Amino acid sequence: MAEVVLDQIDKVYPNGFHAVHELSLEVEDGEFLVLVGPSGCGKSTALRMIAGLEEITSGKLTIGGRIVNDVPPKDRDIAMVFQNYALYPHMTVFDNIGFALKLKKMPKDEIDTRVREAARILELEENLERKPGQLSGGQRQRVAMGRAIVRQPAAFLMDEPLSNLDAKLRVQMRAEIARIQRNLGVTTIYVTHDQTEAMTMGDRVAVLKDGVLQQIDAPQTMYDRPHNLFVAAFIGSPSMNLFESQLTGDDGNLTVDIGSQKVALDPASFERRPGLRGYAGQRVIVGIRPEDIDDLELDPTIPEDQRIRVEIELVEALGSEIMAHFTVDAPAAETGDPDAVEEVGSERETKCVAKLDPRSRVKLRDTVELGIHTARLHFFDQSTGAAIWD
Repeated sequence: MAEVVLDQIDKVYPNGFHAVHELSLEVEDGEFLVLVGPSGCGKSTALRMIAGLEEITSGKLTIGGRIVNDVPPKDRDIAMVFQNYALYPHMTVFDNIGFALKLKKMPKDEIDTRVREAARILELEENLERKPGQLSGGQRQRVAMGRAIVRQPAAFLMDEPLSNLDAKLRVQMRAEIARIQRNLGVTTIYVTHDQTEAMTMGDRVAVLKDGVLQQIDAPQTMYDRPHNLFVAAFIGSPSMNLFESQLTGDDGNLTVDIGSQKVALDPASFERRPGLRGYAGQRVIVGIRPEDIDDLELDPTIPEDQRIRVEIELVEALGSEIMAHFTVDAPAAETGDPDAVEEVGSERETKCVAKLDPRSRVKLRDTVELGIHTARLHFFDQSTGAAIWD
């Protein structure tokens, strides 16, 4: 095991494209760090630089305290798991897992011990004599992981290893990978574009945009305290509802516009965000997480000045929850996420969603009252996109 440190790492391609900008990260010994962001944000490039598959333009990379900028990939003591598994189809599972050890001319009994131990950890013991073509997608992914485990590397690097699996298997495998990593205690850097994977697997999550690190934090901290609009929109499912608004009133009794409607801010808003007092009378970006909106028929205790009336435009009943879609007459916020759905709104309105209790009886085209938990609202500076906290 080893600490992996990126110090002001840059990647500029010969055509001038700047893929990664001064990326600094410290991945602790035994930590599971997830790099997440939209397509083209530089996360896979960063991983490939750690692996030695991409040349570092500038900056310093250390693994286990050793500078490895110019060290060949095979000498960096890392193991990489790819999304396409990269298994040899003509070899058995046993031979695929042990192939790297065979290349090192390790004794046969040592190879046998390591392969069978990896197979035990990955529950592949009954498949050792099969070939990849006889395995399911999940089993093939486990074989790819087994090949990494037997090498007993200082660090695992995983590049979207679950992207080829169906949704149900992906959920199962992300739990398995997290369990195995914690049992082995190996430093792991995992790349994904799926924020749900990032939030459920990582000890910490690093969000990238256009090659620039936006925030690195524990998953819950990032959800509760996003640093800027981009992180706020990217982390959470469904995404945070974000729109332009106006704060009115004096600094001790503020209301916030939700389109043509107003709601009063809970006093707790000022305790969480002391800097909000300085924005009285100004335009801001307001964020409401779908789970912070309630059906008043189920929770009539929400104060009258913290409610809005909306027309329900779509209802998605998912069993454990109901997604109720509606529109507010406020300009949609620009989040800077190239993968965001464009239909979130326009200059005049914003498409929003509420995550309601499954007991809710809201129906298509109903006009209903929804309660807003204003103590949980998020606020962002309109000019910079930075979160308003202190």
